[in-house]
Amino acid sequence: MNFKKKTSVTTVLLLLAMISYAQADRWQQRISYKMNADVNVETNIIDNNQEIVYYNNSPDKLDRIFMHLYWNAFQPGSAMDERSRWLGETEVNGKADWDARVTDRISKLSDKEIGYQKIKSLKVNGIAQKFVYHGTILEVQLSLPIQPASKATIEVESESQVPLQIRRSGRDNPKTGVRYSMSQWYPKVCEYDYEGWHPTPYVAREFYGVWGDFDVTIKIDKTYKLGGTGVLVNANEIGWGYDKPGTALKPIGTEKRTWHFLGQNVHDFVWAADPDYVHLSEKAENGTVIHVIYNAAKPDGPVDKNWQTVVDAAIKVLPFIEKNFGKYPYPQYSFIQGGDGGMEYPMATLIQSANLGTVFHEWMHSWYQMMLGTNESLFGWMDEGFTSYADDLVAKFYSGDASIDPYKKALVKNPTNEKLKDLIASLPDDHAGAYAGYYALTKSGLAEPLSTHADHFNTNYAYGISSYSKGEIFMEQLGYIVGTEMRDKILLQYYDTWKYKHPNANDFVVLAQKASGIMLDWYKMYWINTTKTIDYGVDKLTTENGKQQINLLKKGDMPMPIDVEITFADGSTEMHNIPLDLMYGNKKNENAKQSYVVEKVWQWTNPSYSFEISNSKKIAKVEIDPSKRMADVERGDNVKTF
Repeated sequence: MNFKKKTSVTTVLLLLAMISYAQADRWQQRISYKMNADVNVETNIIDNNQEIVYYNNSPDKLDRIFMHLYWNAFQPGSAMDERSRWLGETEVNGKADWDARVTDRISKLSDKEIGYQKIKSLKVNGIAQKFVYHGTILEVQLSLPIQPASKATIEVESESQVPLQIRRSGRDNPKTGVRYSMSQWYPKVCEYDYEGWHPTPYVAREFYGVWGDFDVTIKIDKTYKLGGTGVLVNANEIGWGYDKPGTALKPIGTEKRTWHFLGQNVHDFVWAADPDYVHLSEKAENGTVIHVIYNAAKPDGPVDKNWQTVVDAAIKVLPFIEKNFGKYPYPQYSFIQGGDGGMEYPMATLIQSANLGTVFHEWMHSWYQMMLGTNESLFGWMDEGFTSYADDLVAKFYSGDASIDPYKKALVKNPTNEKLKDLIASLPDDHAGAYAGYYALTKSGLAEPLSTHADHFNTNYAYGISSYSKGEIFMEQLGYIVGTEMRDKILLQYYDTWKYKHPNANDFVVLAQKASGIMLDWYKMYWINTTKTIDYGVDKLTTENGKQQINLLKKGDMPMPIDVEITFADGSTEMHNIPLDLMYGNKKNENAKQSYVVEKVWQWTNPSYSFEISNSKKIAKVEIDPSKRMADVERGDNVKTF
């Protein structure tokens, strides 16, 4: 090899290494918001001045910018209005499929009740820019492009009208009495990543934001009390439990009070306000301050026990959460009564009630979306599914009850209900609700691939079960494939590797493969990109030349590795693991007290499989997957007794 050729090869190898590194740790944009919002509580108008510093860390020259104007959705004829009413014409299980919180309410809003966000002025680096409204998206046509590895200062003056409470944000919620739930309340720069711009219209769901810092001041009538993202910088001026627990709101001589919040390394900002809010707070062992803010008919009366329980529960479960899912890195977290159910934001959530199931779910979104910021529109199952997986375990830690317990209690009340008996027989102890929902979806004929864009599911029913339940099963079933201990290790590695970044499905699968040594691309392809189902069965037991042989059948279209537990006549058991050929590996024994045999691989193309039992004891029972973690849609033939 001459020097020239050697140099060329070296250069190519270096470039390949750089490309590989870039793919493992992609560039991402950065942003800094400085906002001054002035709220008129009589007209419900907000005047907002923003100074946004946008860091273009991409290799691309940007000749335009897109921004979200979410509140433009709350106008008759908007995409959200049209979509909701269209889904309402579809029936699922005898009910209209629309979101019950939205229905046709947007179409009936008056001019004073609608939401809007209007841009009064927009400059980039001091130069006025042309812009075009596309419903909930603003397209800014830059007079000068933003060059790679450079930054631009965007100055925005806007006027917004707070809509009546319809979905997530709004005012005057009749169910809670909360005056203002302020989410999606400011013009927000859309995400630009390796796939380009993501100017996703606000049709129903989900969100994707740029990591950055938020410096927010809010001027509002002095009687109002606030909670939100970030740390209250001027706590000594405000009081009301922010300076010291239990203090009152400090009196001032002006008609409006200024609240100053700072949220660092987050990708959104939420706040809520009401004159009758009550503020509870307590510091956890790790130093995190837990705030609970709720609306009370008599703010000076005794503390609502249900909301105090939220504080106590959060303090109790935080060590468990950090041990299993990663450290909570921010100085505070706020549970704020507001919104229309439960909706997560960085360092805060809006929740309608003190229901602990909602509390745990929304808090776990701090990990699966607020720190691991997937594109929810494309990977809703990573957002809602991973969160649902986690909140199920958190709830079990808190109460000691497995998620299957409600089903068992229902059976006690209805002991002759055969359908309920069959359902319970098909469900694992943990994540039982997710499996039950998924099985119902497969039987409905409405299932769609998890890779479907969140706004483009044909039914709300399919979106909900898919993203929440099937996404939750993805994680529990991963433990069945690679082993529970390995799955738990993968989750912590996922947090350590991808926190404050925007991981996608492939990023998670690649990490899981490296950690486990097991190939998982087939699992992603089948479970995420298709609606194919799993169905295995025990066929027969035969004896030949003194050897007992078990035959299994693959009836479904999705292949899986198989755990088969053999129970002998004397009551002893042993587990046989049959790896799938596509895995190029197998999981380790999950139960040190049980004999464990790894059999030859089952080729995914083969509809049947046989293996011999070397043990001479008489076989009494053969069961496929006694843990019930594998989502077999027909478990009736998974067990045979002999």
